Amino acid sequence: MDQRAGISRGEQNRALAYSTISFTACFAVWTIFSIIGVRIKQQLGLSETEFGLLVATPVLTGSVSRILLGVWTEQFGGRRIFSIQMLLTAVACFLLSKAETYEMFLLAALGVGLAGGSFIVGVAYVSRWFEKERQGTALGIFGAGNVGAAVTNFGAPFLVLAFGWQETARIYAAVLAIVAVAFFLLTKEDPAQMARRKSGSKAASALNQLEPLKHLQVWRFATYYFFVFGAFVALASWLPRYYVGAYDLPLATAGMLAATYALPASVFRALGGWMSDRWGARAIMYLTFLVSLVCLFVLSYPETSYVVSGIKGPIAFSFGVSLPVFVMLTVVLGFVMSLGKAAVYKHIPVYYPEHVGSVGGLVGMIGGLGGFVLPIAFGALNDITGVWTSCFMLMFLIVAVSTMWMHVAIRRMEARKYPALMGERFLSDVPDRPFPAPAPADESSASAAPAGRIAPAE
Repeated sequence: MDQRAGISRGEQNRALAYSTISFTACFAVWTIFSIIGVRIKQQLGLSETEFGLLVATPVLTGSVSRILLGVWTEQFGGRRIFSIQMLLTAVACFLLSKAETYEMFLLAALGVGLAGGSFIVGVAYVSRWFEKERQGTALGIFGAGNVGAAVTNFGAPFLVLAFGWQETARIYAAVLAIVAVAFFLLTKEDPAQMARRKSGSKAASALNQLEPLKHLQVWRFATYYFFVFGAFVALASWLPRYYVGAYDLPLATAGMLAATYALPASVFRALGGWMSDRWGARAIMYLTFLVSLVCLFVLSYPETSYVVSGIKGPIAFSFGVSLPVFVMLTVVLGFVMSLGKAAVYKHIPVYYPEHVGSVGGLVGMIGGLGGFVLPIAFGALNDITGVWTSCFMLMFLIVAVSTMWMHVAIRRMEARKYPALMGERFLSDVPDRPFPAPAPADESSASAAPAGRIAPAE
C-alpha cells in the first residue's frame, strides 16, 4: 500500500518549505567560521594551516554524524531528530562565544558542526513525502538550503563589524533555537512514520539499515559528492580568506564576493533536481565535471611573468586571473556544482528507497569529509608552496580522477547491460555497418530515378 495515499499537495509543500528553511538556518551556522574565523585568526595569530583546521572542524562533526542521524531518522522520524539536532547546535553556537583559547575554539567548532548533519535528516524526511517522479525536484529544492552559506558570507561580516564576533555567534544561536521550536510545532510526522505507528510495526534495525553500504555503487556516489559538496563547503569557507590574501580586499567585500559563489552553488540545486528528473542524473554529472575542469584549469593558473627573446631584444609579459574574471569563474563553478549535488542525490531514493537515511548518510558523510579535509589541505599547500592558486590545482586533480572513474564505470555498466558489447574496445571508432561501396556504372544507371524525380532517401 502506498504510504503517501491521502497526502495532499499542500501537506507535501508545507513539509518541504519548513524543512528547507530549517536547513538554510543550519547551513548558515555550519559555515559561520568562514567569517568569524578571520577575526579569530587575527586575534590568536594563527598560521594558515591552523586557520584551515579551525574552519574545517565543524565540517568533521557534520560529516561523521550523518550516518547516525540518518539511521535515527529512519527509526524515530525526521520531525523529532531535526528539532533535537537544531537545539543542540544552538547550544554549541552560544558556548562558542565564550571560547578564549585555540583548543576551546576547536572543541566548540565540533559542537557547531552538528548543524551539518541536518542535511541527511531533511533528505530522509522530505523524500518520504514525495513520489519517485518528483523526488529529484523536491530534494533539489530542499538542498537549495545550501544558500545558508551565502547568507553567512553576505550578512555575518556586517554583524561582526557592528557587534563583534562573539555577539554574532549569540545571534546565530538564538535564531537557530527559534527555528528548531517552530519546526517541531508546525510540521507533522512523515507518512512512513505515521504508517508504522498505525500498524504497530517496528523500524528496521541499524544493522539492516547499513546493509546497502557494501555495494561499490554507493561509494562511487559518495566520491562524486566529495567534490560537488565537499569542495563547495571547503571553498565557501576558504574564499573570504582567499580574497583578503590574494586580492587584498577588506573582509566585508571579501564576504560579499564569496557569497556570489555560494549563492548559485545553492539556489540552483533545485534546477539540478528538475534537470535530473528530466534528462537523467548521469548527463548532469558529465556536465558538472566537464565544466568544472575548464573553470578549475583557468583558476589554478598562478600569476606568472614571462620574458622571451625577441628580434629586437627581450619581451616581457605576464598572465594572471583578474578579480572580475575570478569572480565570474567561481560563479560558473558554483552553478555546475549545484547541479551535480542534486544529480547525486537523485539516485538514492530511486535505488535505495527503504535505506535513504543510511545510504544518504554515507554519501553525505564522504562529501562532508571533503569539506573537512580540503580546507586543511588548502592551508597546508599555501604554507608549503606559497602559491595562492594551489587550492584550485588540487580540486582540478580531484575532478579529473572522478571524471575518469565515472566514465569507466558507466562503460562497464553498459557492457553488462548489453553483453554483445563486451568484446568491443573501440566503440566510438567502429560503426555497426560500414558505408556500402558505390554500385558499378551500369547498375547505377539502371536503378536511377526517372528524370525530374528525386530518389527517396533510405
